[in-house]
Amino acid sequence: MSEEAPAVPRHIAVIMDGNGRWAKQRGLKRIKGHEAGAESARAVLHSAREAGVEVLTLYAFSSENWKRPQDEVQGLMTLLPKMLIKHERILHDHETRLRVIGRLHELPDRARKELQRVMDNTEAYSKHQLVLALNYGSRQELADAAKAIAAKAQQGSLNPEEVDEACLAEHLYAPDLPDPDFLIRTSGEQRLSNYLLWQLSYAEFYFAPEFWPDFREDAFAKALEVFQGRQRRYGGLSA
Repeated sequence: MSEEAPAVPRHIAVIMDGNGRWAKQRGLKRIKGHEAGAESARAVLHSAREAGVEVLTLYAFSSENWKRPQDEVQGLMTLLPKMLIKHERILHDHETRLRVIGRLHELPDRARKELQRVMDNTEAYSKHQLVLALNYGSRQELADAAKAIAAKAQQGSLNPEEVDEACLAEHLYAPDLPDPDFLIRTSGEQRLSNYLLWQLSYAEFYFAPEFWPDFREDAFAKALEVFQGRQRRYGGLSA
């Protein structure tokens, strides 16, 4: 099986990397890099919508990020609700649904409540979706899926012999979402960092040299051009 990549990916996943290094280069506190990165997220959301992308998933805070300095973590958790309030109007104007994958219940109260409020307010939209991976780790997601499957098997509502790839996929955090066609990671780093390990199995990867705060409309357009030049084989051969 082989096919040319479609003109526009249906689902793009992004690892927003380099906020801290961007700030350090400018003699700023790391939180200033995250604030600038939030503007890049707004710009990329707009560009993705204009291009016809249905789903944009942003790796906003990993389950490992709690290990960072406490002032940075606290700053991020304070910045998150502020950005939601500031940019919620954009979601409504673009009829974009906000969703979260990860262990939302472990986030601080204000951030969690603000996220839930905006998710509830945008739930009716279906054309475009913005997914934030927050307190997210892919190994954690797979472990949670395995626990859910094991619980059903123990209760007798699921036959262990029926557990297959489709069954596992149905127990992920957002099983209704299509798998990403395209992964973008900024700052030149080339690793997945425990991000959507199951879902990215057949995605095309693009590693942008820019730090995330510098990744705006032109950089996104360049990434799309790279994707459009790829051929997706899915384990098969070229025609």
